[in-house]
Formats: sequence, structure tokens, C-alpha cells
Amino acid sequence: MVDISQEKTINISVNNNKYTVNVTVTDYLIDVLRDKLLLRGTKRGCDNGECGACTVLVNGEPVNSCLYLAIRADGKEITTVEGLAKREELHILQKTFIKEGALQCGFCGPGMLISSKALLDSNPNPSKAEIREAMVGNLCRCSGYTKIANAVKQASKEQCCGKVSD
Repeated sequence: MVDISQEKTINISVNNNKYTVNVTVTDYLIDVLRDKLLLRGTKRGCDNGECGACTVLVNGEPVNSCLYLAIRADGKEITTVEGLAKREELHILQKTFIKEGALQCGFCGPGMLISSKALLDSNPNPSKAEIREAMVGNLCRCSGYTKIANAVKQASKEQCCGKVSD
């Protein structure tokens, strides 16, 4: 029988910073990020993998951190929404989401941005259909999805062809 209260030590890299964290076998990655590392950009939504608000990248792949056991993250590279900007320079996706008015309440934003980054990392010039497919696991109750898709498409153009003026 496994003692679920017993702590284990894991080593993770979050947004290019190394951490050693004690976790139990029942801790989820979202809890480590929000409660132990105080990175609160990743949102807790449904807690069952349906809304995508908690999406982070683990070794470059988008995962729902509310379903991902923290112990599985040992030795892995995690990117949260806080890791998109470089110092005070916003990531191109953050800029285009603002410019296109893609976020309203902001709750879904971190998950949408992370899912969009994963898409553009694997497909720098996605079609609107590919963008919509990549966003399937992320729910937004405010904006609809047109402005979000437009922001991702604009970011792909700017990455490819240079900065488009504001």
C-alpha cells in the first residue's frame, strides 16, 4: 500500500528557473505552480481537464496541469504564461491578443496563450482550421473564438514576416 502523505522531492525547471520541490504522490502540477512556486498566472478552472485554463507546456507539449501529477514533472521543463514574456518584452502572442482584443475577462487567456504557443512552435503558419483545432481543449465564455483565432494568425504572420506596425 502506498502512503499518499509521504513526500517526494522533485527537480523541475519552470520558465528556465530550477526548483527543488517536495510533493506528495497526489499533488497536481497546478498546485505546485500556484501554491508552492507562487506562479498564479495558470488558472484553476474546472479541475477535470475540460476548460484548458490550467494549460502549461511540459517539455514543449501542452498539458492540463489540473490532471498532471506533479511527481511526473520530475526532471522536466515547464513553461507557464509567466514564461512567455522575456523580461519586459511581451511575447508576440501576448501582443497580438491585446491588439486583436482577443481577451475579455482574461480567465481563459493563460491557457489560450500557452496552447497557441504550442501550435506555433509546431506549425509556424497554421490555417484558421488548424488554429481552431488547436484550441479545442480551451473554453472561452466571453470572446467567442474569432478574435483569438485572428490573434494567433496575426502572430504567425508577424513571426514569419516581421513585425506588423501597431
